[in-house]
Amino acid sequence: MKKTVAASVLALSASLTTLGAIPAEAAGPVTALPAPTGDHPVGKTDLHLIDSSRPDPWVSDRNARELMVSIWYPAGKTAGKSAPYLTPQESELIVRSEPRLADVPADTLATTVTHARAGVPARQRKGGWPLVVLSPGMTMPRASMTSLAEEFASRGYLVAGIEHTYESLATTFPDGRTVTFEAGRAGQTPETGEKVARVRAADTEFVLGRLKADRRWNRLIDERRIAMVGHSVGGQSAAHLLADSKRVKAAVNLDGTYNPKTPAKPLVKPFMMIGNPGHQPESGGKDGSWDLFWPHVKGDGKRWLTVTGAEHMSFADYAVLLPQLGLPAAPMDGARAVRITRAYVTAFLDTHLKGGRRPLLDRPSAKFPEVRFW
Repeated sequence: MKKTVAASVLALSASLTTLGAIPAEAAGPVTALPAPTGDHPVGKTDLHLIDSSRPDPWVSDRNARELMVSIWYPAGKTAGKSAPYLTPQESELIVRSEPRLADVPADTLATTVTHARAGVPARQRKGGWPLVVLSPGMTMPRASMTSLAEEFASRGYLVAGIEHTYESLATTFPDGRTVTFEAGRAGQTPETGEKVARVRAADTEFVLGRLKADRRWNRLIDERRIAMVGHSVGGQSAAHLLADSKRVKAAVNLDGTYNPKTPAKPLVKPFMMIGNPGHQPESGGKDGSWDLFWPHVKGDGKRWLTVTGAEHMSFADYAVLLPQLGLPAAPMDGARAVRITRAYVTAFLDTHLKGGRRPLLDRPSAKFPEVRFW
């Protein structure tokens, strides 16, 4: 029987302490992500991109929009140094933002075990790989979607995770600067939500344009097959971008509340939204935005799914990382939540970017009884 992620982490922590790699008196939790399940080894690199055509929308003294982007890709070899999850500065700001983690070493998340190799050569493919753009939740770094990124890359996708600067708790640039959260400090109002959607659409189109113009990456990307997957505000931003973008062919919203609650025009491209039970039709919860948004989704490839036992963070890395740090777990085990999210989003991507029919999207599955179709 396979070990659970939590059991593996405990065993790793104990062995490192025993071997002296972590002094017993200083040993903190060891955090790790589930390994990807695809056939390809995974590589990762980071890009620093500057959009000089627009000032930063969140900080008035920045006359250009700076972005950090992580690229995960099918690699040509398995050897190499593991890619870091976060910088120590990013880890400190994120860990110290949670009072219940006061006793956890500040750099804990910087040492999270990942499964991509830093900077290894990409595997070539005639015509390029389908591209998946990832957009994280508000205050969350692009790293928070690593378990999905590694899974997609292992299954034959190139993945671009965008750090939406000043919308994350911490973003470190190559020169050592680390900036923090500024967007909507006064509160998450409907106006802020609309602005975030606009900013993320502009960020995404800029990144796609830069990748297309970059000779290193354009030969690895199949421009005809691009999708966007977002968590929380990243998910609602993906939905709003889908209607207008000429490049993005399909999108997935992972538990994101819509703000604005309806798109500017109907969504006719493939679109899936998957979330916690609070997003069920007429659930009576505080969020009725999925009910309002759904009538505007017109394409044949639409899906509305909810996952029993899931919470908001069940669709990102924090599903497994927060319990490893000692915080309360969601009703659904984090490893199970990651497995479900990977399975359904990969089935959606395979169907609409690779042209392969995936029965998992057709009806409820005995393999995943937690998933309900609406």
